[in-house]
Amino acid sequence: MTLNADQARDVARVLTEAMPYIQRFRGKTVVIKYGGNAMVDEALKQGFARDVVLMKLVGIHPVVVHGGGPQIGRLLERIGKESEFIEGMRVTDAETMDVVEMVLGGLVNKEIVNLINRHGGCAVGLTGKDGDLIRARKLTLSRSSPEVEAPEIIDLGHVGEVASIDTSVVNMLVSGNFIPVIAPIGVGEDGRSYNINADLVAGKVAEVLGAEKLILLTNTAGLLDKSGQLLTGLDSARVDALIADGTIHGGMLPKIRCALDAVKAGVNAAHIIDGRVVHAVLVELFTDEGVGTLIRA
Repeated sequence: MTLNADQARDVARVLTEAMPYIQRFRGKTVVIKYGGNAMVDEALKQGFARDVVLMKLVGIHPVVVHGGGPQIGRLLERIGKESEFIEGMRVTDAETMDVVEMVLGGLVNKEIVNLINRHGGCAVGLTGKDGDLIRARKLTLSRSSPEVEAPEIIDLGHVGEVASIDTSVVNMLVSGNFIPVIAPIGVGEDGRSYNINADLVAGKVAEVLGAEKLILLTNTAGLLDKSGQLLTGLDSARVDALIADGTIHGGMLPKIRCALDAVKAGVNAAHIIDGRVVHAVLVELFTDEGVGTLIRA
């Protein structure tokens, strides 16, 4: 197909706008948390894979950390096991943890690897067990109630948090021109496997790698104010004020805290972006406008 003059100018404008960003981020690491609609909608899946491959081709080092909650829920339903959530976290007994490992470390992880490879990349799938990547500890949840003096300690089973990250295997893959794709499963000192929130893992991986950017894909346009307008260019003080006045609440709260912790630990910038937009990662990286909320220290 031959472009007309207006189409040719649009293509040239996009390429010209992208060039300084490519120059700026060449050789830098970008950690992307992949989840939400971008993992289930076919067009969005294909677009994400192409974005990651293009990043690698222009000299940026993408590292992908993925979730998979809906896929876990569907398999549990198929085997007749009911999902239970407490404060947004899946209660994970030993049987459920087997399913989590099967879905995250197997089905979902290998599907993402295959998708990236089919679009010309060289991806390698990992869980936190590989190369001692993610050391975990059991997550303890306490809940206070006016009826009792001592807080209630809630046992979530095999739900963990990050104790430490050893990026040796990730560094080896990146230097070998591979794209690491990480499932958020860690191992505790007791040798047990733990299911860890993917946003949290992505933030910690970004911190330890000294990443240029942390990108969290969501099913919203980003962080919205109380009138539904997109907020961006946030710093620590502004985020604290938005938490205090209730603007940041619910499921957005852990994402914001994860992003803020990352930039406080040295990541240059964190972005919460709309994963429902095709090629959202490229638009955020290589255009002046971006498609979400930018957070800096």
